[in-house]
Amino acid sequence: MSTTLHTFDNGSALAEGLADAVSAALAAGIATRGAASIAVSGGSTPKAFFQALAKKDIAWDKVTVTLVDERFVPPESDRSNHALVAANLLRGPAAKAHFLPLYHAAASAEDAALLASKETARIGAPFDVVVLGMGTDGHTASFFPGGTQLSRAIDATTPRGVITMEAEGAGEPRLTFTFSSLHDARLLVLHIEGDGKKVVLAKAEGPGDEAEMPIRTMLRRAASPLQIYWAP
Repeated sequence: MSTTLHTFDNGSALAEGLADAVSAALAAGIATRGAASIAVSGGSTPKAFFQALAKKDIAWDKVTVTLVDERFVPPESDRSNHALVAANLLRGPAAKAHFLPLYHAAASAEDAALLASKETARIGAPFDVVVLGMGTDGHTASFFPGGTQLSRAIDATTPRGVITMEAEGAGEPRLTFTFSSLHDARLLVLHIEGDGKKVVLAKAEGPGDEAEMPIRTMLRRAASPLQIYWAP
């Protein structure tokens, strides 16, 4: 699949540039279909981007926000991606957006995944925007090397929806959208920062198994061009 690298001088410039691109894609979705959707990643990298996007003047009441993946922890946890999005994106003008969490207070992560699949199916497909991150091990979403359901997660024939994932070093069980749910977004973005992540990306762009570095599923098989946003 084709990729385009967008390089910025620093993280602040990247956050503003990415917020401009994402807000334009959401506005286009609203203009075309009357509504728009976005799935975002967690971690510390997207904080500045979330804060920049939250200030954009679009019809946020027509935007549905969800997560690419989530830990099986309640939103009160400091490890919750829900909490990160609530604190940095769902504020100011963007507080009017409709948020669909992946975590549910269910008996198990599997039950929560079923509930999340049912709730997020109302969004329709494809997403207008998907913003992915990438770990130093080459994972994206919660597609971890050695993950319990990795082969299912990255199989394009697996139905759209949310499944569970567990992996050594990942901590809590994870809830993650499947590859089939994410790869055809109208705007598909990989947001990475730092020289170390660029080295990881270069390795992922080389030969090797997708299971070894699951970001390769997006680099090789995404239906939409992958827009890579990077800053030192």
